[in-house]
Amino acid sequence: MSFLHPAVLALLIAIPLLARWYWGQQRRRAKAASVFVVPALSASVAPHRPRWRRHVPMLVFALALAVLIVAAARPQRTVAVPVNTASIMLANDTSGSMAATDVTPSRLAAAQRAAEHFLARVPATVRVGLVEFNSKAALLQSPTTDRALVRSALAQLRVTGGTAIGDAIQTAMRALANVPRQGGKQPPGAIVLLSDGASDVGSDPLSAAQEAAVKHIPIYTVELGTANGTVTEKRGTRTVRIPVPPNPQQLAEIARISHGQAFTATDATRLDTVYERLSARLGHKQVKHEITASVAGGGLLLLLVGSGASLAWFGRLI
Repeated sequence: MSFLHPAVLALLIAIPLLARWYWGQQRRRAKAASVFVVPALSASVAPHRPRWRRHVPMLVFALALAVLIVAAARPQRTVAVPVNTASIMLANDTSGSMAATDVTPSRLAAAQRAAEHFLARVPATVRVGLVEFNSKAALLQSPTTDRALVRSALAQLRVTGGTAIGDAIQTAMRALANVPRQGGKQPPGAIVLLSDGASDVGSDPLSAAQEAAVKHIPIYTVELGTANGTVTEKRGTRTVRIPVPPNPQQLAEIARISHGQAFTATDATRLDTVYERLSARLGHKQVKHEITASVAGGGLLLLLVGSGASLAWFGRLI
């Protein structure tokens, strides 16, 4: 919770001062009563003393005052609301190492399934596009609200070649730049980049990430795979296993430079969870909603309760 006028909260210091004043009043009242009535006879003079009930109305009034002071500070709470104009580019690694089966059934198949989950959960008004990259980057689908087109593009992903992460970022940025302006402004965009290794061909990915930062396009990187991942390769008449462990350092640096966030997924379930989190984050925006009326209403209700209790028990307001 935040406040539009937090300085008003300083008035809460009045609550302990009020409590101290009330306690002093009670002591003075008891002292004055003892002057006229011998303590041993007080039970016969006032056989039905209210005891704890006499303090309840004042306690409720003090609580109501605190709530009304909080209301005067105009409290706000942050809520997530769907975005209507955002565009997201999925950049999917299809290099040779994505054939590794350390992630069931394979790294690429797990990535395709996670992307399907992402499409199912992101708001329908959000445009989504797809870039694949291996030794080069290719735009398979420009940002669109037609999920069928993106699913069709996902089905075309095939494993081959190296890892051109920098080219993928640049291709995704160009696709986002071509999204029609709304109200004279470029709609907000983001890139979700999934890979299992460092870039080994094409343009420098860190320079591309810096360009994305300048354009206010955060890159959310997803590192996929385990240290035990291998792929098979034919070398003459022999079939050899080549280790393909993920390389998280470069992906984490790309996310940091572009003001995005880096994620790690070592299995298909974890990857699905990451994409679900990203669909919620990128498909919604955090806005502050003022709740002054609700808080003030609660304070007034407490005043009514305190007044009602005091009238019912003692025939007076305080």
